[in-house]
Amino acid sequence: QVQLVESGGGEVQPGDSLRLSCAVSERTFSPYFMGWFRQAPGKEREFVSTISYSNGNTWYSDSVTGRFRISRDNAANTIHLQMNTLKPEDTDVYYCATPRRQIWRIKDVREYDYWGQGTQVTVSS
Repeated sequence: QVQLVESGGGEVQPGDSLRLSCAVSERTFSPYFMGWFRQAPGKEREFVSTISYSNGNTWYSDSVTGRFRISRDNAANTIHLQMNTLKPEDTDVYYCATPRRQIWRIKDVREYDYWGQGTQVTVSS
């Protein structure tokens, strides 16, 4: 069973930065994509960013484009999400996810099969 382990959440002030990390526990698992989603209480989980493991292509939601940057460390089977210029509306639980097969609707939460436990990000003054 593939497990995803997230780290790096916390509480910061508006304008600050945070870096989230997500490691795949199963060394023999080769991801097609790995991504980040976020969810606020009572709301649906929404796409944040995804990276292709094969060619490094990246995708971002409109709300984080220009502020967040996703990267991968293939050797360590780990991805990172560098979040800059954080805003109060970025406050959410952030989840790392990966599909077990090739997918095409890469921003669709239903395409992802394995999920981390979530890490809380709070942006507040």
